[in-house]
Amino acid sequence: MVGDACDLAVVGGGIVGLAVARELKARRPGLSVTVLERESDPATHQSGQNSGVVHAGVYYKPGSLKARLCVEGAREMYAYCERHGVTHERCGKVIVARTAAELPALDELERRGRANGVTDLKRLDAEEVTELEPHCRGVAGLHSPDTGIVDFAAVARAIAAELREQGVEVATSTPVTGVRSGGGRVALRHPDGETLTRLAVFCAGGDSDRLAEMSGAPRDPRIVPFRGSYLRLRPERRHLVRSMIYPVPDPSLPFLGVHLTRHISGDVSLGPTALLWPRGRLQSTLQWPGTWRMARRWWRTGLAEARHAIDRSALARAAAEYVPQLRPADFEPWFSGIRAQALGRNGALVDDFVVHHTERALHVRNAPSPAATSAFALARLLADRAEPGLD
Repeated sequence: MVGDACDLAVVGGGIVGLAVARELKARRPGLSVTVLERESDPATHQSGQNSGVVHAGVYYKPGSLKARLCVEGAREMYAYCERHGVTHERCGKVIVARTAAELPALDELERRGRANGVTDLKRLDAEEVTELEPHCRGVAGLHSPDTGIVDFAAVARAIAAELREQGVEVATSTPVTGVRSGGGRVALRHPDGETLTRLAVFCAGGDSDRLAEMSGAPRDPRIVPFRGSYLRLRPERRHLVRSMIYPVPDPSLPFLGVHLTRHISGDVSLGPTALLWPRGRLQSTLQWPGTWRMARRWWRTGLAEARHAIDRSALARAAAEYVPQLRPADFEPWFSGIRAQALGRNGALVDDFVVHHTERALHVRNAPSPAATSAFALARLLADRAEPGLD
């Protein structure tokens, strides 16, 4: 049974929600804190179903929250893993320009990375790309040696264990179904009844817009779910990828393209796809004006993503553009995850973290990648904004 009152309630037991609870408990050890997670285990969704990449901060617009918090967060993520014995590796990443037409975009990534304070970035010519990744081909590359890999679900489990040792209630199988504010408290309705809290922080991923609206926040932006599917490279072909190989992404989209990533398990993944997947929220997705504006603008991209999702040979051929020895038969289906991506009324995919305030509550309205990398830094920002509500 969940307690009926607390000082702080965090809704969402992914890596960001758990990091927020940890940060505020560290600042105010006397707080009574409850984490409410709808699934039977923490980090079941975005935090546990992803590429497992600790991003260095190359991609993000200088001055954005993503840029600042990713660079800070990666440093803190590595430090946390070292202190708590969570397996991780700084294996590095190569972003490959396949043709001369991609060189201006690669230049922009290098500029952004240096502006964001990413350390040890190195521009590569074609020969240097091959030295790092012998089976990769491209006209140029950008090497980020500080990019790494980790199992973010393992990090989340370590944080949850740490919280429980400190007396924090991490209540799983407890979906929040209603929110109301008044009298200096927020009431969170769930299957065990209701929990009253002085302050609520919502880190609810795919449910973030619904819960924010219940609390009086604006409808814009809405969450549109994208399904990301991954293939796994067969063990006998893993030697074709030493670390991570990424294409130069489309700068107009908040996705990084189909990439090859080595995982802590030793597996190598190819993916993800980015297919609109409104299962469970079809009505709200179709009723949102931004969905139709996005579809009109990006229908060609949507068709390409659908082809990748339906035909794994198409996905493998995309990877063969920079690792020519790869063949469709080298891959097998692996896992899929849902990315909660915010979409504005104007049809634009929101390309930064978004936080809204309502009465005695904070709402994380957009926290896709690199939110896992940024978790500890993002938690510090949220705690800074939340603390006045605890006085």
